[in-house]
Amino acid sequence: MNLYSHQDANIRKTWFLMSLFLVVVIFLGWFFSFLYDSRVILYFAIIFALGMNFFSYWYSDKIALSISGAKEIKKDEHRELWNVVENLAITAGLPMPKLFIIEDPAPNAFATGRDKDHAVIAVTTGLLSILERSELEGVIAHEFSHIGNKDILL
Repeated sequence: MNLYSHQDANIRKTWFLMSLFLVVVIFLGWFFSFLYDSRVILYFAIIFALGMNFFSYWYSDKIALSISGAKEIKKDEHRELWNVVENLAITAGLPMPKLFIIEDPAPNAFATGRDKDHAVIAVTTGLLSILERSELEGVIAHEFSHIGNKDILL
């Protein structure tokens, strides 16, 4: 399996999971509407499933960042982190993602977004405090692999 077939597989898996969610919720709506003899339940399930898929596709990154309390940083803040991410973006041939910091002593990082042009990398202060530059580069490179392999949507 080469890189491109891996990316295509990730895209197919994403659409499959979103479609599966849609089908399962609508099926549950149909089941309970049949059980309680009320079409309103089915209509609600359809609207809910379509709405959830729409909002997860367009706003999942914003939801994840909001829940984690992430704050966007600019180039003049956290200069070393910015340089690491910028260098790795150039090396990977990907656009520079937005960078966020999460005030948390636990070491963690994640990438999110719907595609490479709308990607975000978030890093905790705990991770920044314990890693040396080369270790930080490894973690950020891992997050870029998620962006490059197109598996950040889920």
